Amino acid sequence: MRNDIYSQQILDENDLISAYLTDPGRKLHNALVSDEIKFDDVLEVQNKPKLVQYIDPKLTVTEFDMQQQSNWFMPEEYKQLDIAKWVLEQCKTDAELQRVGEELIKFHERDLFPLLQYTKYLVDTMRKHNVLWGVGRGSSVASYVLFLIGVHRINSLHFDLSIDEFLK
Repeated sequence: MRNDIYSQQILDENDLISAYLTDPGRKLHNALVSDEIKFDDVLEVQNKPKLVQYIDPKLTVTEFDMQQQSNWFMPEEYKQLDIAKWVLEQCKTDAELQRVGEELIKFHERDLFPLLQYTKYLVDTMRKHNVLWGVGRGSSVASYVLFLIGVHRINSLHFDLSIDEFLK
């Protein structure tokens, strides 16, 4: 077993065989493997796990991120949500509009709008199912946009927290 450049554990042929033979009922369908063909060739048994993900070590971090984002479960309504418009509509003052505008520019420069859409979906889902989460911690509390989405309860405008503390 080894870690790739993304710090994910990659199982090799021996790791997979050992795991399968030790516990044949173990679900390995999400295993990250170094070579899918070897595993398929070595174990010729019925109902063997279907390995669904192979990470190409030649992928850049950006390509890897885009590949992973395409696998997120998110309802179509959230994929189509104009998150910038939604966040701007939550603003009540000119100061809020100014801050949100600055943050949205920074989120857009980093191509993070899909992450904001997913974050909105996640927060809405947690609220719907009465899941409790923290009031906020770390650098995320510097984001007023995340405050408006509901990720945390720290009003960065009130405490004069710079967005640069979040998006370094």
